Amino acid sequence: MKNVLECSHLVRRFGERTAVDDVSLSIAPGETYGLLGPNGAGKTTTIRMVCGLLRPDAGTVHVAGLPVNTAAGPAKQLIGFVPQDVALYPDLSVRENLRFFGRLYRLPRRRLERRVDEVLHLIDLGGRARDRVDSLSGGMRRRLNIGAGLVHSPTLLVLDEPTVGVDPQSRHAILESVTRFGEEGMAVLYTTHYMEEAERLCDRVGIIDRGGLVAEGTPRELVALVAERDRVRLTAVGGLTAYADACRRLARVEGAARSGDKGDVVELVVKDARSLLPDLLDLAHALDVGIRSVEIDEPDLEAVFLHLTGTALRE
Repeated sequence: MKNVLECSHLVRRFGERTAVDDVSLSIAPGETYGLLGPNGAGKTTTIRMVCGLLRPDAGTVHVAGLPVNTAAGPAKQLIGFVPQDVALYPDLSVRENLRFFGRLYRLPRRRLERRVDEVLHLIDLGGRARDRVDSLSGGMRRRLNIGAGLVHSPTLLVLDEPTVGVDPQSRHAILESVTRFGEEGMAVLYTTHYMEEAERLCDRVGIIDRGGLVAEGTPRELVALVAERDRVRLTAVGGLTAYADACRRLARVEGAARSGDKGDVVELVVKDARSLLPDLLDLAHALDVGIRSVEIDEPDLEAVFLHLTGTALRE
């Protein structure tokens, strides 16, 4: 089998709006593929079509050579889907939840019990197997959410923002688990708002924007797209949205976006940042924006994303 997942020319419209426009991608056995895009770019719609939860208006999806559609079928047995929202039964125990999801896939009893034990080990919850889900921490629930998608031993695992809102220890455990899945030959489709996760986990990355796949390749190949460009990070106070808009109009500025947890950062992709810095500071002064700090970094995947979409991933 050459590829586990083959998506060919997917299109999906909602009324007059085209949410996904001619998207094609593939994932090989043992490969982790990161699908990145700003909010509203088409990631969730693409994932729903991959999992057979939404019918495409055009195009096809195949998993292990089998067609995927919205009806029940053998291809869906090969897919494990882990949604962003935790989808568990809070009044059941950890083990009971895994048993329930295994039964949905009609696993024979002996195989189910063996697989539940294996998954408990994989997600490091063996010591909490008898505990109710509503007694677990948020990070533990996230790990169990992944376990529910693994219990039937899928060929393709689809993970939608699996680390949102978890503590650093649980996040590390989840990332380590995803790394092992690839090493064991499972194909993984991974979406995240954390660029460092994509750089750490993904063999290849696809960047989707306005419904279309605008770039695809290994992280190293994508970074080469912004070679000889610098990423500038300005921490500031004032009208930063207007400042970012004004920066985009400067020569040698190829992308500018407001970001940061407090919205107090403007990130730019520029050519020759050091010679451009006086113009950036003069513009800030003219717009009554106070610059608190300036950082200039070598290009990375975040810079590629900003360059291609004009926005920060978490904007």
